[in-house]
Amino acid sequence: MDVDALWQQYTAGERDFSRAELSKVNLTGAKLSGINLIRANLSQAILRGANLSGAFLIVAKMNGVDLQGATLIIANLSGADLKDANLSIANLSEAVLTGTLLQKANLSGACLQGAILAGANLNEADLQGADLRGANLYGADLRKANLSSANLNRANLRGAKLEKTIMPVDILHA
Repeated sequence: MDVDALWQQYTAGERDFSRAELSKVNLTGAKLSGINLIRANLSQAILRGANLSGAFLIVAKMNGVDLQGATLIIANLSGADLKDANLSIANLSEAVLTGTLLQKANLSGACLQGAILAGANLNEADLQGADLRGANLYGADLRKANLSSANLNRANLRGAKLEKTIMPVDILHA
């Protein structure tokens, strides 16, 4: 599917684009709140500054996607493949990322306040300066992740794998 067809259908009121083939598309700054992209292929797509609030990206293939500064408030990305994705300074407040693959993803400065990351794979992810206040990281794989300067106030880290994780200084001295 090309960008023009997607945009035309979306503006006409269509929201179901499940299984759409959108790899390598450029949707910089697109306003696509509430879109259904379940099982869609968005590998290496550019979605910088896009608004995907309330979007359904369940089991979407999004490896290498660029979502820098994107808004994904209350989006559902359960089981999505976001390996090597750029989510720096993205807003993922209250997003559902249960079982999501975020290995080696850049989440530096991202807002994940109240997000559900239970069972997520954040192995080697960059979470420097991320806001994880109240996030649920139960059973998440945070091995070798960089959490320096991250805000983990009220975050649930029960059962999380933390081997070789770089933790915030304030937690280390608490």
